[in-house]
Amino acid sequence: MAKLEVTVTSELNGARLDKAIVALVEGASRARVKRAIEDGTVSVNGRIVAKGGVVKEGDRIQVDEALGSSAAACIPEPDAPLVVRFETSKLLVVDKPAGQPTAPLRSDETGTLANAIAGHHPELVGIGYSPREPGIVHRLDTETSGLVVVARNPESFETLRDALQFEKLSKEYLLICGSEGLPDQGTIEYPITNHPKDKRRVYPCIHPRDVMRYAPRPASTTYRVERRVGAWALVRAEAARAVRHQLRAHFAAIEHPLAGDVLYGGVAVEGLTRHALHASRIAYDGGGDKELVFDVTSPLPDDMAKLVADS
Repeated sequence: MAKLEVTVTSELNGARLDKAIVALVEGASRARVKRAIEDGTVSVNGRIVAKGGVVKEGDRIQVDEALGSSAAACIPEPDAPLVVRFETSKLLVVDKPAGQPTAPLRSDETGTLANAIAGHHPELVGIGYSPREPGIVHRLDTETSGLVVVARNPESFETLRDALQFEKLSKEYLLICGSEGLPDQGTIEYPITNHPKDKRRVYPCIHPRDVMRYAPRPASTTYRVERRVGAWALVRAEAARAVRHQLRAHFAAIEHPLAGDVLYGGVAVEGLTRHALHASRIAYDGGGDKELVFDVTSPLPDDMAKLVADS
């Protein structure tokens, strides 16, 4: 994606990065800017800056060009399948299959979860981070299956986005990795940054010098083994925010990459055409609003279940 560069003016000297971008990039919304910073797609003078960073006069800020554009809405697909696991007047919880992108990268792209949402719920277009993400509060990788929360009005979107940012959403995942040598439970706390050489991946900073060099984002994953079947372990993992590729990179960092996740060193598995990761549960106490209370689960998909089925 093309990059846009802006220069910090004297009036914005000492300003927080997100506020500076909103002021300098025409059309940039607060929500989209905050997520771009959290995703590590914003840099200052060529370096990724941690959330809450400040800028000074003359700093060069690089952002994706689309951040400030008035992006066209995604194409509605009313006939596309959409599995709704839960709904109230203020939100939906939908179940995304593996292989389906969460949202389109181009305005003419179809087949994504966002296209299906826009087709079934056209009133949601215009809510959220961009017109291509109608009400979508968080994303899943294309090959990750599972639950996605969708807000049905702007106020609910802000509440749910803040709940996500401040780690008030409970998010659980089921994954499959190699069983041998994996403890029954544990916590992985390597901070994560964009990979310095491969844009497809992220980089868990294990060595202190990498933490100093890259200013990575904090990332914590707790897990416990649900069962072991042959060479595989079915693992339940929790990550309140789950930054991009967090679980995939964390388990690779402890030398237990996910089954099928060849990008992070996992082995290809017959009958599995993606990495073995499923967003299985998401819950929120509503923050005092009963229409925002939910606790939703999604069953393990067949392609993963077959790997850990009792013989």
